Amino acid sequence: MSAPRLTLPSPAKLNLMLHILGRREDGYHELQTIFQFLDYGDEITFAVRDDGVIRLHTEFPDVPHDSNLIVRAARQLQAQSACPLGIDIWIDKVLPMGGGIGGGSSNAATTLLGLNHLWQLGWDSDRLASLGLGLGADVPVFLRGHAAFAEGVGEKLTPVEPEEPWYLVLVPQVSVSTAEIFSDPLLTRDTAPIKVRPVPEGNNRNDCLPVVARRYPEVRNALNLLGKFTEAKLTGTGSCVFGGFPSKAEADKVSALLTETLTGFVAKGSNVSMLHRKLQSLL
Repeated sequence: MSAPRLTLPSPAKLNLMLHILGRREDGYHELQTIFQFLDYGDEITFAVRDDGVIRLHTEFPDVPHDSNLIVRAARQLQAQSACPLGIDIWIDKVLPMGGGIGGGSSNAATTLLGLNHLWQLGWDSDRLASLGLGLGADVPVFLRGHAAFAEGVGEKLTPVEPEEPWYLVLVPQVSVSTAEIFSDPLLTRDTAPIKVRPVPEGNNRNDCLPVVARRYPEVRNALNLLGKFTEAKLTGTGSCVFGGFPSKAEADKVSALLTETLTGFVAKGSNVSMLHRKLQSLL
């Protein structure tokens, strides 16, 4: 009998705005941001093993096997649940690393949810989110699977329902160091907090954008080019840049003009992640 297998999506996210309110004593920054998912991402395939071994079969350049968030997530869930089973994992990777669209965090969340299902652990979303937060501040939103207004370091989540346009996402060929951006002396760290509902119009800026655009000419170029057609925004600390369009046809038209010189993709915004839609279909 073949081992149980499951293939799940690992979606990208966008930060529709990102405000930095201050720096905490532990060195992290207090944030306010809105997360929304894209119907676009990696695919991860899992196959259960009965010998307790956790093995990621897809190699990542510059990321040792045991340091990969996928492996770390699987091992922590295995340890905390005392599950005797193991897992083989393969990933079809399309999301860039260092792009600000949540690739690593999304992969960790898909792994936790996939193994919770395959290993039949029965963990609820609160317990998974608590484990996930230890892997990264963006992991809980992927675990909960709904667009959210996030506070704290990004872990306090309130569900929201922003519009779901089509997005053109440009991927400058540069990896932005989040730590470098957050330690930049010119970074705005004193934005006044806003209330979650309604998020006022005009408060959709990203406080990291001026610093990233100054440090990375590739990002600045993408912002300038996309900005000729729609409001161009930075997601997270970049490097990815995005803009919304009312239809796929309009996004595709601009994409055709810009992707001759830049890498990019068109995807639908979604307030319920495609990962959670897939998991719901398995119930």
